[in-house]
Amino acid sequence: MSKYRLFLLRHGEGAWNKENRFCSWVDQKLSEDGVTEARDCGRLLKEQGYKFDLVFTSILSRSVHTAWLVLEAMGQEWVPVVKSWRLNERHYGALIGLNRAEMALRHGEEKVKLWRRSYNITPPAMDESHPYFPEIYNDRRYTTCDVPKENLPRAESLKEVLDRLLPYWDSTVVPEIRKGRTVLISAHGNSCRALLKHLEGISDEDIVSVTLPTGIPVLLELDENLKPVKPRQLLGDQAKIQVAIKKVEDQGKAKQST
Repeated sequence: MSKYRLFLLRHGEGAWNKENRFCSWVDQKLSEDGVTEARDCGRLLKEQGYKFDLVFTSILSRSVHTAWLVLEAMGQEWVPVVKSWRLNERHYGALIGLNRAEMALRHGEEKVKLWRRSYNITPPAMDESHPYFPEIYNDRRYTTCDVPKENLPRAESLKEVLDRLLPYWDSTVVPEIRKGRTVLISAHGNSCRALLKHLEGISDEDIVSVTLPTGIPVLLELDENLKPVKPRQLLGDQAKIQVAIKKVEDQGKAKQST
């Protein structure tokens, strides 16, 4: 029997999602389509009668902005929003800024799929010569973290995302859920996938095939031990959701220049 409800949301489309580039910790804003996705998500949740007590986001703007737009569309702007770097997107290291399709053409689709979707493969680390290194590591937001800036990741596997996310989940999110509060986590594709892996017990092999499209809310109904009592539900028009999933899966496929 379901005792708790948890909602996960991958932020609306970002500018680099549209350009098919590895965005990761670069603080890209939502695209126009991403703004629309977030508002549509909020309207859908309002129509279905859901109400949130607390929202958690990363400290990246696209995650925070998505949460704001969802709450605005629901008429729930007053709901508290709590931010943590531990919900940030996976750090893609040296791959940040590169185009996925061009990478697939150069290195092969399977290699790019492993970099993007596998559980325990870490991409090459970002070093100080990387063009986006200063933008990330000189950003004031990273002086607010609960670890020294020099200890923040320079690249991560999905396993490492889960390793840095779980302490926050256990110490901060779980107690709120156990109080009976309905929580929305407005985060990123990989931080949401990592949490799904933990909650649903998805194997290291099967997590490769789990795809979350932007702006589609995921409902998890949990028992008293925070274990799902039924399969996750992606809310909305199911035909449109399948199209959106395929769009994400196709991002890592090679496209010949024309």
